[in-house]
Amino acid sequence: MMQADGIWGVTTLGNLIYVLRDRESEQIAVYDADSYRLQRKITVLGHCSTCGIVACPYYSCVYVPGDECVHRVALLDDQVTNWPVFDECGDLSVTDTHSVLVTCIKAGRIKEFSTDGKQLRQIQLSHDVLSPLHTIQLPSGQFIVCHDKVYGDADPCVSLIGSDGHVVKSYCGPVGSGIEKTALPARLAVDKNGFVFVADTNNGQVLLLSPTLTFVRVFLSHEQLKWMPRRLWLDSDGRRLYVAVNKLEDDECTEGKVVVVRVQ
Repeated sequence: MMQADGIWGVTTLGNLIYVLRDRESEQIAVYDADSYRLQRKITVLGHCSTCGIVACPYYSCVYVPGDECVHRVALLDDQVTNWPVFDECGDLSVTDTHSVLVTCIKAGRIKEFSTDGKQLRQIQLSHDVLSPLHTIQLPSGQFIVCHDKVYGDADPCVSLIGSDGHVVKSYCGPVGSGIEKTALPARLAVDKNGFVFVADTNNGQVLLLSPTLTFVRVFLSHEQLKWMPRRLWLDSDGRRLYVAVNKLEDDECTEGKVVVVRVQ
């Protein structure tokens, strides 16, 4: 378990853990995955403190959202470049073909970019998806997205979305606290078998959903995490789930840590 000031993202590459610190520090802290010892720090000016970080093994780089842009950090020399998105960025993910998916919060769309910032396509999400926060592409070409709903009580959802941007099916646990309920499904991780881990931030827990988006169990409870889970990263090869959690006092983040859990 690594502890620091506010933590807004975590990812891994090889035997290293990359931890995105709060916006004021403008740093990525790099740790050894076995000893959790700090190895070095990388400065990324102007990163978005509400967004995360994702690694790409193919290009040996990490991506960090900025204000309507994406920062690319080449890990061989820590060189930082960026490209414009022209939309407010949510979180990022990397596809099986090594492109970058940017979830656009206010515009309700997904944009796909090459590693050098060329826009490859744009998918407009249907009207029943509001404020999408994070998108992961499945091997089928469909997407798993966490978001709010426009209609009804605006129950927060995790949805399977087709390549045309329309909802195929959803898990919309009733708003509130407790088993099977969600308050803010903020970030996702999907394992090789299609099971979905959900950071239910406001309830302080991590849920596990089946590949058909049915509730399986609370994977990590509020009693286990203590603080609010903001980001998830699943290292499938290492069988570890990394959960970035923050302690809030008077709505201010005062402390952060990364909880590391073994998975099957």
